[in-house]
Amino acid sequence: MADNPVTTFLKWALPRLGKDWAGFQQVQGQVESRLLDRLQVLGLRSFSAYRDYLNAHPEEWARVDAMSRITVSRFYRDPAVFDALRDDLLPALAHEHQAHGHPRLRAWSIGAASGEEPYTLRILWRHALRDQFGGLSLHVIATEVQPHMRQRARRACYSHGSLRHLPDGWIDRAFRYHAAHDEGRHAEPYVLHPVYRRRVTWRPDDFRAAMPDGPFALICCRNLAFTYFDASLQRWTLRRLLGRLRPGGLLVLGAKETLPAGDWPLAVLGSSRSLYRKQR
Repeated sequence: MADNPVTTFLKWALPRLGKDWAGFQQVQGQVESRLLDRLQVLGLRSFSAYRDYLNAHPEEWARVDAMSRITVSRFYRDPAVFDALRDDLLPALAHEHQAHGHPRLRAWSIGAASGEEPYTLRILWRHALRDQFGGLSLHVIATEVQPHMRQRARRACYSHGSLRHLPDGWIDRAFRYHAAHDEGRHAEPYVLHPVYRRRVTWRPDDFRAAMPDGPFALICCRNLAFTYFDASLQRWTLRRLLGRLRPGGLLVLGAKETLPAGDWPLAVLGSSRSLYRKQR
């Protein structure tokens, strides 16, 4: 069966951005709607005409790159991963930091969207671990290139659906229900208490171009580089991440992601192949 025009265009365009078409097959609809809107704005009638436009206006490639960013985010997404962090992996890191006199754990959440992942880490630390490690704090650097996502993160208002994987009792403790926000199709009535937004620093980095300084004890790079980037860009990304991960630190991938081929100084933890420790 022949590809439809959107698929044909994406198979042509994505490799030119260092992205892998295979990662987009399940989420093509997100990208397709944005592309169709863009064609309408430009007054173009076909994707063939858009290809010609790109050849004549190379600055447009930055917009194609932006339109191919995928955002799917929830609190405590992939519960088994966060359970392992809560029960074993973060406590081990905390004990090590205390033994060496370090006052804080540093984490980096890449592609942090509207805050679900970095705020999950802060909620987890405060509810499950803080009292065990008095004097030690968790600081999270959250990088997100899209301004509207950072704006949503600062509002910290969420729908019940985005909270549904949080452990029992955590919603009531970490959020207040704001009835005025519970209206319409995009209702977001759950507002994160300000205490959980503390020690989360937001940066507008596209981590292909700029990364915060390490070292980090924990780096979460989930459902981004190792899903949507091609093999060469994945390897480049992983080398850069390893340079910012302290020995013994944790690298967290998405539940369906794997490391690119190569000999990496990482040991897989458990059976999910989402959790790795940097070898010493």
